[in-house]
Amino acid sequence: MSNNFKITNEDARVLLKAAREVLTDYILHGKERGFDYPLTEGLEAEAGLFVTLHKKGALRGCIGYIIGREPLWKEVTELVIASAVKDTRFPPVNKSELDEIDIEISILTPPEKITDVNEIEMGVHGVIVKKGFRQGVFLPQVAIETGWDRDKFLSELCSQKAGLSPDAWKKEDLEIFVFKALVFNE
Repeated sequence: MSNNFKITNEDARVLLKAAREVLTDYILHGKERGFDYPLTEGLEAEAGLFVTLHKKGALRGCIGYIIGREPLWKEVTELVIASAVKDTRFPPVNKSELDEIDIEISILTPPEKITDVNEIEMGVHGVIVKKGFRQGVFLPQVAIETGWDRDKFLSELCSQKAGLSPDAWKKEDLEIFVFKALVFNE
């Protein structure tokens, strides 16, 4: 599996800084701020991307794309707002929370289909399960944050995210994909 990210440490710093500025302007003023930084090859790349918000260490919002749709700089500015106000699991972020919110960005490698769950490296691979129109995804860091073993991880992914039975991952008609993520945060 390829892990050839072209994101420099400076690109990561810029994406986080831009995400913070966009989030703050949107929550305080209700307007979307543009991206005011020089574009690099890494920032112009297209890749799957998730923006996760945490409040005092707890999940506060997370939205993203498995496959890149636009340059990373544009996805980050869109997804930080979506994570703050469109994640239906949470009420929209409000002004009083801004100082307690931390931003995490995950840039994904393209998913690869696997046929054996033993290929999944917990904490290294994110996992997508797919059956018909149902699909669920956990980022690699979910395994670390929860401490789940592979069986629990797959059961929760099937039930929580894909709306399938917890043992759906044991059945042959379920497709399983893995990916890696470059993760950085404030």
